[in-house]
Amino acid sequence: MTNLILETDRLILRKFEERDMGALYQLLGDEEVNIFLPWFPVKSIEEMKKFYEKRFKGKKYYFAVCLKEDSSDQKRDIPIGYIKAEADESHDFGYALRREFWHKGIATEAGRALIEYLRKDHMPYITATHDRNNPRSGGVMRRLGMKYCYSYEEQWQPKDFPVVFRMYQMNLDGQENRVYRKYWEFYEKHFVEAIG
Repeated sequence: MTNLILETDRLILRKFEERDMGALYQLLGDEEVNIFLPWFPVKSIEEMKKFYEKRFKGKKYYFAVCLKEDSSDQKRDIPIGYIKAEADESHDFGYALRREFWHKGIATEAGRALIEYLRKDHMPYITATHDRNNPRSGGVMRRLGMKYCYSYEEQWQPKDFPVVFRMYQMNLDGQENRVYRKYWEFYEKHFVEAIG
């Protein structure tokens, strides 16, 4: 598992390593990047290392997103973001990129590679949620072929304010009618929106 590498035209997806702490700090310490992530920005390399140990290390479906080509400010094989799917029943799919790599199709490209790997690894489905105030993330989900299922309001922790999330799903095993209903059942405020 530690040497698993997924490749696309522009990207290398590989497992995170201890040497990536600086790159992860650059990503997860950025206030703007973290607006829609489910944690507060990290404030130091020491905090980043603890975060990595708790959230990233040893996770089967967590990958560093690295560019194949050198650029003027980016060395090859340095993470510019991450992409992941949880191994729990939610199979929650998520991603984050440094700001300078937004709007270039990188999350979609990395997502396609991870989804293909998940399909081959017999993951039955993936879910993904995005804050209604972050519609571009929903755009990535739709480009990947995920389908909107429902919305729900959550008192988002640890940030502790109400957020309406839109839940998307992709069934990878042919069971097209399956819908992961845990959020619908758990949160009292839930509804279906017209998504344009």
